[in-house]
Amino acid sequence: MRYVRLYADAQGESHFEEVEVHFQTVDYAPPAPPLELSAFQPASNTFFMQLPAGWAGDWHPSPQRQLFVVVSGGFEMQASDGEIRRFFPGDVNLGEDTHGKGHRSKALGDGGCVLALVHLA
Repeated sequence: MRYVRLYADAQGESHFEEVEVHFQTVDYAPPAPPLELSAFQPASNTFFMQLPAGWAGDWHPSPQRQLFVVVSGGFEMQASDGEIRRFFPGDVNLGEDTHGKGHRSKALGDGGCVLALVHLA
């Protein structure tokens, strides 16, 4: 599995990168058979965010290190290096551009967008 990371470099410019998730077989919930888990990451909050159709945010950094999953609709982000990525249901993004110029973002389509967010430590 892969997800997209949005981060800021030392000069404050934001960039995207692909991150590969590694899994390990774990006896997680006996008596259910073992399954594969990624590494755990501490989290402080989980919540849903709804963006109405036409919503757009100009340049801003991520308010904190956060993971989001698109639940419905579509979402577009532009890094300050000019690269644009679109995310749709099931896509995962790790926002780590907490300083510098940040990114632009907007809801795609006529139905808006729902995101599940997790604030990470």
